[in-house]
Amino acid sequence: MSTTKWTIDPTHSEVAFKVKHLVISTVTGYFKKFEGSAESESEDFDGASVSFTADIDSIDTNQSDRDNHLKSSDFFDAENHPKLKFEGKIANDGGDYKLVGDLTMRGTAKQVELDVDFGGVAGDPYGQTKAGFEIEGKINRKDFGLSWSAVTEAGSVVVSDQVRLLLSVQLVKQA
Repeated sequence: MSTTKWTIDPTHSEVAFKVKHLVISTVTGYFKKFEGSAESESEDFDGASVSFTADIDSIDTNQSDRDNHLKSSDFFDAENHPKLKFEGKIANDGGDYKLVGDLTMRGTAKQVELDVDFGGVAGDPYGQTKAGFEIEGKINRKDFGLSWSAVTEAGSVVVSDQVRLLLSVQLVKQA
């Protein structure tokens, strides 16, 4: 069976994260520069190999001071670790999709399992074949060395350890 290569279409994809702030609200951030690919032997992507990177300097939480703090050595340490990386595989267990692999941040790799909603494959008006995925999961930021923490005078945690990952990805089939 032949292998089909797919690449992320960045104009139709989004890489977001959400984290609780002060335990009372949620801050959303995005990685604006990223790339990735998948190699699949089947149209349902079962067993597909996935590779993904995001540029830490592209982080955007809609607040530049916070973005700079996240890029600092308190969090991602972008100067020494400029990319977030993922290498893994998609597994289709009767329509229940999972993305399992190694996520590397700040030089630390940990295996993660993310839920995948495979939207299917469709042709676009320009003759390209596209595949769509909604990917979601949770990680503990401290597992990856993002350990900065603070507590308010009232005892509230400033930034939660748990981070939700939310990716909306459209792949383009390569010729």
